[in-house]
Amino acid sequence: MDYKISEEFNVFRTTIRDFVEQELEPISLQVEEANEIPEPIMDRIRELGLFGMPIPKEYGGLGLSTIEEVMIYEEITRTNACFRSRIGTSNGIGSMGILYDGTDEQKRKYLPRIASGEWTTAFALTEPDAGSDAANIRTSAVVDGDFWILNGTKQFITNAECAQLFTTIAVTDEVKRARGGVTAFIVEKDMPGISVGPADIKMGLKGSHTHEVIFSDCRVPKENVIGGASMVGKGFSTAMRVLDKGRLSMGACALGGSQKILELCIDRVHQRMDRGETTADLQAVHFALADMAIQVHAARQMLHHAAVKRDRGENVTLEASMIKVFATEMASRIASNAMDIFETDGLLTKNRIEMFLRDVRLYRIYEGTSEIQRLIISRGLLDLKRTGK
Repeated sequence: MDYKISEEFNVFRTTIRDFVEQELEPISLQVEEANEIPEPIMDRIRELGLFGMPIPKEYGGLGLSTIEEVMIYEEITRTNACFRSRIGTSNGIGSMGILYDGTDEQKRKYLPRIASGEWTTAFALTEPDAGSDAANIRTSAVVDGDFWILNGTKQFITNAECAQLFTTIAVTDEVKRARGGVTAFIVEKDMPGISVGPADIKMGLKGSHTHEVIFSDCRVPKENVIGGASMVGKGFSTAMRVLDKGRLSMGACALGGSQKILELCIDRVHQRMDRGETTADLQAVHFALADMAIQVHAARQMLHHAAVKRDRGENVTLEASMIKVFATEMASRIASNAMDIFETDGLLTKNRIEMFLRDVRLYRIYEGTSEIQRLIISRGLLDLKRTGK
């Protein structure tokens, strides 16, 4: 697919690459150990505008296209995944509902704060009994005068402890549910009835925290329905639209991590050759490197193709799910192969392979598991066959 990247963006991309190499990578293991991103680094991320990549310039964002945004994610995820996670929700599922479907007033009120990094957002969808299958959510919202009263529990909510705004999905009609009975709300952290539980202890993404979020008679003004009164009951379509883009972002994250792992493996093989191991000794390793490179190249073409299609206004629901499956499962395979190439040294966190192994595994779960993506793909294919498109 033919597409052009502006010189202005190429300069910005180089700036981000330098930032990753010179400022993020040197503290990657420190963040892994402390399970916390230093605040001065967060200030630098704000200065660079990385909280508002897709938000239009009129609201203080960078106004990046989809292809530009995924390229930046490729750069950022070449180091500790927590840095991307900290900004990712504000660039994606936490704010895009407001950008896509919000009223003009909602956009003016919230998007500038999000773009500047003054406000961090969270996406409150996942529940104890409703993960990738969002149609099964149980959090309810009922009208009480000028307010909606929310009750329910969300879990694994990224950035919940530092979020000032929660894009929250709740059932407003138990009969209709996903077919017109789910609504998206803007819930601010200081609204009465919302609380955040302790941080989850996770195997990976150290420095990026997830929490349980509890709504107990949480009073949300009617004007905080995303899109206003006309959008009551239409929140499921908002959530799914947001997730399409989120799945491209997850593909970009998996791609960036895979590229970095490949480079670490190439350096490792050079070291082994310098120590006297011959090409014959390393033939299996050479084949493994070749397979890694092939998969990384294929994933990049898939991702960039879908991103450009999205920028052209085309539907990419199927492609987004395909990329989510292919890129995230690829990243896990590449990380596993890297452990073999590094041998026992791969177990050492200082070599970063075991850190990547833990982190990329979670990409297969975020934004919908591989199993859910395969359902989306198969249903889409069958629908296309039926309609003859």
